Amino acid sequence: MERLPLHHHRRGLARTRRALARGGITVGFVGGSITDQRPRCNWPEPVAAWFVEAFPGVRLAVENAAIGATGSDLAVFRAQRDLIERGCDLVFIEFAVNDGGEPAEKRMRTREGLVRKLLAGEGRDLVITYTYAQDMYADMAAGRVPATIAEFETLAEHYDIGSVWMGLHALREVMAGQMRWEEWLPDGLHPQQRGSLSYGQGVTAFLETELRQPRGGRRPGAAGRRLPAPLNPRHWQAACALPFSAVSLSGPWIVRRHTGLVWMDQVLETAAPGAKLSFTFTGRGLALGFDFGRSSAEFRYSLDGGEWLASRRDRPGWCGNEGWYRLFTVAEELAPAPHRFELEVVHGNQPDCTGTNFRLALIGVIP
Repeated sequence: MERLPLHHHRRGLARTRRALARGGITVGFVGGSITDQRPRCNWPEPVAAWFVEAFPGVRLAVENAAIGATGSDLAVFRAQRDLIERGCDLVFIEFAVNDGGEPAEKRMRTREGLVRKLLAGEGRDLVITYTYAQDMYADMAAGRVPATIAEFETLAEHYDIGSVWMGLHALREVMAGQMRWEEWLPDGLHPQQRGSLSYGQGVTAFLETELRQPRGGRRPGAAGRRLPAPLNPRHWQAACALPFSAVSLSGPWIVRRHTGLVWMDQVLETAAPGAKLSFTFTGRGLALGFDFGRSSAEFRYSLDGGEWLASRRDRPGWCGNEGWYRLFTVAEELAPAPHRFELEVVHGNQPDCTGTNFRLALIGVIP
């Protein structure tokens, strides 16, 4: 464990330095519940406090786009609205834990798509951060890098992006007797204030070297960059949303402004089993994003006139009646051609399904 690196300093944070010199910077965060702003004590808080203290004459804006129980697949669809259009100069990415349950091939496609989307055009500085889940312990104790982190490092090296292993920093504090395990991860996964401070200190040490110390032998970075050839040609960079206006409806539907979740602008909503919708799209994949919970309906669907399939989504104990922005991937391996999708709302008919609310927030197309 002692030989594992906490920080990788690669391309310098050129846009960040320019923003600081101008007197105003927008810092973005994207990830899962460990990064989510709503608890008001997660690791982005000490990082933001560090910027305020380190650069007292600079106006700081924070765009924390992290949502609990989401991964890089949903983040690809959200990046344009929630990070790029918000003018972020620097974005921290945290998905090593939440992507861990996805197949390696899929998470490499979605992660690379997210990285390329954020770097494209005028670009912005990126830092990839790694938190901790208990299934990483055996690898870390043996001096190995867990697969979900090693894969991210492959992307970081290819795209010349710095990285911070916050989970390793916290684990070393525990091993040194500086923090108790229950202070770090009282539920085994989510740090509270002390553990989040440790994560944040891992990041601010990286930023001290990048932004407040002489560059030394580190690569300085420059304005703009040309994206290298992708590692995975089936990355999701071009993922986009199909508007609700392109959907044909049958039954009692409402397009409703969603006032409960800031991440959703509008939802296409019904509570009527038997209500139907259909649309055509052009691409090789399709994903649907929902305001999901125990009171959510299930659905059956058909692609290109084929067999009707039924959704059957789990509802973990922590899941409420609504409020989980959940992505359902319909297909990823279609021919890159026009396709027709049909859906019918059904009652879940499961013990943990307590309602028939169907709230569709995203129709995501993977070209």
